[in-house]
Order: sequence, then C-alpha cells, then structure tokens
Amino acid sequence: MPINSFLYPGAKFTPPYQVANSLRFNQASSDHLTITPGSAGNRRTFTISFWFKRSTLGTANRCPFSVGNSGSSTSDADWFTLMFHGSTNTLRLIQYNNTLFATNQVFRDSSAWAHIVIAVDTTDGTAGDRIKLYINGSQVTSFSSSSNPSQNYDFPVNNTVEHMIGREDGNANVYFDGYLAEYCIIDGSALAPTSFGEFDSDSPNIWKPKNVSGLTFGTNGFYLEFKQSGTSQNSSGLGADTSGNDNHFAVNNLTAVDQSTDTCTNNFCTLNPLNFGNGTLSEGNLKWTTSSQAGNLAFGTIGIDMDVSNQFYWETKIDSIGGGVVIGIAPTTLRWNDTSRAGSYGYYSDGNKYSGTSASSYGASFTNNDIIGILAGNGTITFYKNGSTQGTAFSSLTGTWLPFLAEVGHTNSMNFGSPSYSISSGNSDPAGYGNFEHSTNGGYALNTKNLAEFG
Repeated sequence: MPINSFLYPGAKFTPPYQVANSLRFNQASSDHLTITPGSAGNRRTFTISFWFKRSTLGTANRCPFSVGNSGSSTSDADWFTLMFHGSTNTLRLIQYNNTLFATNQVFRDSSAWAHIVIAVDTTDGTAGDRIKLYINGSQVTSFSSSSNPSQNYDFPVNNTVEHMIGREDGNANVYFDGYLAEYCIIDGSALAPTSFGEFDSDSPNIWKPKNVSGLTFGTNGFYLEFKQSGTSQNSSGLGADTSGNDNHFAVNNLTAVDQSTDTCTNNFCTLNPLNFGNGTLSEGNLKWTTSSQAGNLAFGTIGIDMDVSNQFYWETKIDSIGGGVVIGIAPTTLRWNDTSRAGSYGYYSDGNKYSGTSASSYGASFTNNDIIGILAGNGTITFYKNGSTQGTAFSSLTGTWLPFLAEVGHTNSMNFGSPSYSISSGNSDPAGYGNFEHSTNGGYALNTKNLAEFG
C-alpha cells in the first residue's frame, strides 16, 4: 500500500526508485539506436549498464550493444560486441576473431528482467580484473572461454566510431529482440554494480535499480531512460540522453508504440516462447502469427489466482483470422501441443464458449480488428467484444490459471497493459496501470505490482 504522507507528518520517507519506461526492440523490424561521438573519450576505462528482458530465443544471435569501425575492419581492436549467442543462449563479449568472455550461465528466461554491468579498466595491473561482468549485482566468474586484454589496451568504445544499441555493427542481420531499460555508459570510470542497483532490504535475493542521475558520466557517457516519444536525434526523441551530456541517439525503425511501461520495476505479462505452438512470436512476445496447422496453443507468463477476490483484465486484438481462435484461461500444466485443451475455458470466434473442446452457446462471433477483453478472477471469467460484455462465461473456478490462446492460421496481438499496437482511447486499471482500448471493468493489469497488492 502506498505511504500516505498525511498520516506521517514530518516523517522522512524515500519511496522505492521506479523506472517508468523501457524500449521494445523487435528484431524483425530491424529496430536499433545509433550514435557516433564527435570526439574520443576514455577507451581504456568505462562501464556499460542496462536492464533487459529477452523475448524470442531461437537459434539466431541477439545483440544489445556493439561498437565498430564501420563494419569493414578485420582488426580485433576495431570491434566490441555484446551478444546473446543463438544456439547456447549464453552471453558473449567478442571482437572480430577474439572472445573476451563467453559465460557458462544461460539466459533463457523471457518472463523476468535482469541487469548487466560490464566494467572495463585495461590500466589495471591484474589481467583478470580488466573486464568484469556482473549479473543482477553478482560478479560472474565462470566462463567457457575468456581472453584478457593487454594492459592499457584501447577499445573502440568511446572512440569516434558508430555505437549501436540493438544491433551488431557490421552485421545488419543481428538485432536484439526484447526490452531494454536504464541504459548507461560511464566514460572514464569502471564502476561496481552498486552504482546502478541494490539488493532489496526486505528480500535480499532481489536486485533492483536505483537512481543513477547523480553519476558522473564523462565525455561520451549517456543515460537513456526512453521516456520521450519522438524519433528525432534530440532531447525529445526515444534515444534522448538525459545525463546532461546531450549524447542523443538516432532512432532507427522504432516508434512511439515501442515505448513500453513493462520495466524492471513493474514486469508485465507476455506470451511464453518456451510454451507455444508453431508460428512466430514478435513485438516483445505480444504478437503471435501462426500457420494453418491445427493444435496451436500459447500461454502467458503470469498466472491468475482465482481464489482471491480481485480480478485481472487483458485484451486480445484480432489482426487476422483464419480457421478459428479460442481466447481464455488454461491450467498451468497444459502444454502447447495438447489438442484436447484439457481444463481450459475459452471464447471461440464463432461465438461459442468452450470447456476444453466441448462447446456451448455463449455470445457474438468476432473477426478481424475486433478486440476481445478478458476479465478473470474471484472464481469467474467474463468476455467482452469491443467493450460489450458477453456475460459471465464460467464460474466456481479455483486455483491458478494462465492467459491462453488456441488458434489456426491467425495473427493476434496481446495487450496485458503495455500494448504493441496503437490505442485510440486509452483506459487504465483501478491502480492507474495499463493502456487499454476499453474499460477494464474493475480488473487490474497483469503486472508484478498489481500481483503484489491485489493478486
């Protein structure tokens, strides 16, 4: 519950630091940010820090940061690329022919946010301390391979060459896919992760962000909060630098709809790439395109407890419709290839409601461009077509359930409160979270803040 200052006159209370926005990168759209510094900074000592939530995994490499010399050089000294390796899902920092590190740790969790810090100081007399990697506040020391730079080695970072966020420099086919937040480079200092985050005092295993605006960013340092909405390379753009340095990034293919409220301090539900049928997930795991093959199921990453009195709300936009689609909830044990849909409850595009694969009459049919609202909780589930209730579909439900889709030959876009498509009206939930096309009818958006207080 929020602290009310009127109840504690004179009390000094510092609320937890909140991150308002992230930026959603879609690899299929070639989304990325670029900047070329006008003068060189410190190429030996610097820190990179950012929060991320991965989306689709697959076999392709995914690159959240890269610096290079126009992509034409074959010299290791001209390359500095951080990427999630496609076939192993490990994290690698590479040059042209040299791997600076490759983790044993894998990064396959697309349901949670995590924090990366890379602290570089090639002036350090200890070779093993010249590059340090931290994940969620803890130093990583287990690598499948690593190579220490020589003392006083000059990397291309902070040089007058192109710096890219969301794409590998010199390779137009390698992009990042997912969400990025609180993106910083510190030019001239190799900082500990405690400059950017801290362990929660009540839950010491939880690493959380803290305000970095007071740091000294150095000549080419920057702080990207992604809180603006424009596409120009200035203080009003999505790539605006808010460190005070005005090192603004050029925006490539990203638009205002890619600005998200799914952040490292309020994690929103998405579709789960580890439990979905054939087809393609995109737009931060919020859009699902399937083929004509039957038996496709997809599930959300956050469950709903039907035994609490509160309800939760989300929307599904029908982008294109083929053989039929079922929208609803499913037990956490159901898998993507279970054609019986055992235990699920849903609303079918022909207007019927379904318990598993058993149909009964319910409401209106729906088709392309319709938006279906789902209100679930307190033992019941109700469906809405374009804001109009179709009535309570099922009741007396108990236990934990996941948002779920079953479809043939469709493209559907999910909106759990941070949509990947434009909203024409704009409705938030009772707690002030989310951006929905229609009223939430008292339901809460599916995010971690609402779960902590109402779920």
